[in-house]
Amino acid sequence: MGTAASGCPAERSSASSGFWVAQRFSAATHALRKSLQPPRFSRNLSTTGQPAPHLKRVLGRRDLVLLFVVAVFNLNVVPSIAANGGVTVWLWIISLVLFFWPQGIAVIELAHRYPGEGGVYLWAKEVFGDFHGFLSGWCYWTNNMLYVPTVMLYFVGVSVYVVGPGHQGLADNKIFASTASLTLLALLTVLNILGLGVGKWINNIGAIGTFIAAAVLIGLGAIIWSRFGTSISAADFQIPANPRFVLNSFGVICFGLVGLELASVMGDEIQDPSRTLPGAVAWGGVLSGALYIGVTLTLLIAIGKNVNVLQGIVQAVNHMAGRIRLDWITVPFAVMLSLSIAGIGSAWMGGCARIPFVAGLDSYMPSWMGNIHPRFATPYAALIVQAIVSAFLVVMNFAGAGVQETFQKLLSLAVVLQLVPFLYMFGALVKFASTESVSRGQYGRLTLFLAGASGLLTTILGIALVFFPAQQITSLWAYELWMFGGTLFFVGLAAFFFFVYGRNKAPQKVRVGTAASVVQASEARR
Repeated sequence: MGTAASGCPAERSSASSGFWVAQRFSAATHALRKSLQPPRFSRNLSTTGQPAPHLKRVLGRRDLVLLFVVAVFNLNVVPSIAANGGVTVWLWIISLVLFFWPQGIAVIELAHRYPGEGGVYLWAKEVFGDFHGFLSGWCYWTNNMLYVPTVMLYFVGVSVYVVGPGHQGLADNKIFASTASLTLLALLTVLNILGLGVGKWINNIGAIGTFIAAAVLIGLGAIIWSRFGTSISAADFQIPANPRFVLNSFGVICFGLVGLELASVMGDEIQDPSRTLPGAVAWGGVLSGALYIGVTLTLLIAIGKNVNVLQGIVQAVNHMAGRIRLDWITVPFAVMLSLSIAGIGSAWMGGCARIPFVAGLDSYMPSWMGNIHPRFATPYAALIVQAIVSAFLVVMNFAGAGVQETFQKLLSLAVVLQLVPFLYMFGALVKFASTESVSRGQYGRLTLFLAGASGLLTTILGIALVFFPAQQITSLWAYELWMFGGTLFFVGLAAFFFFVYGRNKAPQKVRVGTAASVVQASEARR
């Protein structure tokens, strides 16, 4: 998440991210004309009887590769992982093989079988039933509400370097950090409500900042290594005697590698998706994996494993630049990284707002969550609710912990919720391989089974291991209470909305991804 970003991850983890921004919700879309159409309307007409406007298919393979890298590659998760030493490099490689590769297979297969709007919501709904679809989408959305505050905290930790080397202490000032976080959260919410025409530039600039920041960091690391060598030894890449803290990193790594599934959000704007998507997933995955491993190694080379979880990347650049007398590069690097973080936050907010929007149309959540702005055609109600909850979490966590512990607690719970939809994604592959005599999708039964089983087991392991506290956690019991209590709370809330609230509401005759149905539902509410 990615993050995108990831993220939900980075993965999160990302670095992906024009397609996270909420797109303008047109009356109908080209790809969705093939979906179920409401009675009384022709195949190509909207509810007004006029030709339905279509989203333009403008994304080619190169565009998707860049978007995937931005969605998946999240610099903000790397410092907390690198803090556990060189052994985390092996965890990256294992996760790339056992989680990231299966994720690409799952995205291509499920997007081919179920190309409609909704992504993880639609996929789980079609394969496992309505409740599982809602739970998958719910966890994806609520994870985002937890992940966005971590992005805000990370922004604060990095942006203080912009004003000079003497102001880093502001990142640990709760009043300053909370005020800056809430201000950025409000700004990104407004920009996403204004729509893609405005919000996309935040994401595009953020993507450019991500590439520049990563390139500068890795380049400085290479220069330092060639001139001065490194203090990292082979022993640092061995499993430590007490692996408790390292175990937590595995779940966070999986979280950092999510993001490929977000392609489904942009399915109606991809040129020839059946041919374009597979190659883009492959290239995006290779580049993201290389960047993650490269940045992790660079941080280890620069300042070792004792890296601050919020400002470690900037500290590494400042340290390396000072050794080769390029101290001036720290401020512009911090500026680019701040833009990158703002783009990640904007992308996650905009993209995930479609989940409650669709759930509102399905009557599993309040119908007003499915409202779109009359002028900007964006899911403004869902965006506002998301911003309010994220703001509450920022304030609540600042009240009881330091900045570093707040960051880690939010990140850990976000990892659990983010990985739940992947249980359904990989479980779907196993189901296809087990129940179909001949595969109806892109891949054969053996490939589906291997990818599904590998991804499913890795996801379960990643969720379990994140319950082991990281080094920044000061109270084991408080951390476990937060993790178990938070997980049960969000799952229980999903069950309430589906079984209690949804049952008492008259369902609207809509199908996820049917743009004409969105118009019909909007007319019905007037």
